[in-house]
Amino acid sequence: MDDNIWLARQFDESRPHLRAVAHRMLGSASEAEDAVQEAWLKLSRSDTREVGNLGGWLTTVVARVCLDMLRTRRSRREQPLESSAEERGDGDPEADVALADATGQALLVVLETLGPAERVAFVLHDLFDLSFDEIAPIVDRTPEATRQLASRARRRVRGAETPAVDLARRREVVSAFLAASRDGDFEGLLAVLSPNVVLRADELAVQMAAARARHGAPDLAPEVRGATSVANAFKGRARAALPAVIDGEAGAVWAVGGRVRAAFVFTIDQDKVTQIDLIMAPQDLAELDVKID
Repeated sequence: MDDNIWLARQFDESRPHLRAVAHRMLGSASEAEDAVQEAWLKLSRSDTREVGNLGGWLTTVVARVCLDMLRTRRSRREQPLESSAEERGDGDPEADVALADATGQALLVVLETLGPAERVAFVLHDLFDLSFDEIAPIVDRTPEATRQLASRARRRVRGAETPAVDLARRREVVSAFLAASRDGDFEGLLAVLSPNVVLRADELAVQMAAARARHGAPDLAPEVRGATSVANAFKGRARAALPAVIDGEAGAVWAVGGRVRAAFVFTIDQDKVTQIDLIMAPQDLAELDVKID
């Protein structure tokens, strides 16, 4: 069989999946179709003889095309011209309606509030089950930084559906955590931490902690697990931390001269802290929506 014919057939088999990925990212059927067509052009111009997983390769290509489109849209402050309720592709009408229903207008509205890299990480991981190792090269981040992107996006999506009373309660939990941290109250920290709590720190935070070790800064790894270890990391610390709302969720920041230098984003379930993301990388801080008390 001619290679071009074989590629065309493989692409057609992947088209529904690729269109679904692009539609989730872009929120527009017409833009999604443009992204899929761009993927076909890249495929037709590429030597794919060494590609073991053509479907995965195409998903990566479409994701990168969508990321570029999202960044362009953001720089121009554009919104999709079509609403999902009105969109229809030029393929199977029933499939298009099912896609629109599955996407959901509410989710699309929330996705529009995410930064381009956050949106790509969230969609590919949470909606299409790609691993962070696979997504990291697409968004030009490490796997751990990509995990944090998706985590922030997930919190923002959840926060859009969270009643104000729940946010107020979670902010009380964060306040209790900060107070116990400042006072060196180890038992108080344990009281608000889940036994399986995870502390994740970005690369810059780990480097800063290592540089300040001689001044008493605690050892900090990219990932710290367990209430005892996390409580030890924060005991007697956080004296300069200020309560804040970050991407609609309870959090805290360290600010110098009114400029946020570090953000602590909390995930709370049943009044217990289950995860803390420590973010110091300037490019990641710039993507956060921070409101300091």
